[in-house]
Amino acid sequence: MSNAKKKLIKLIEEMPEKEVVEVIDFVGYLRLKREKELIKEIERASESSLGFWDNPIDDEAWNNV
Repeated sequence: MSNAKKKLIKLIEEMPEKEVVEVIDFVGYLRLKREKELIKEIERASESSLGFWDNPIDDEAWNNV
């Protein structure tokens, strides 16, 4: 375990329960933020691949399907 995690655990152990609940909420916020950033990265990656399909040859081929 990293020193930062050990320090965080020590600090949490010294906190009143009410503050620990706030830490849990904040950690949840950080997780959600990270997930949203990951989704945005995936969206950007998929958008860049759309150009591959946008061409007259494929358009004509798919018009008859």
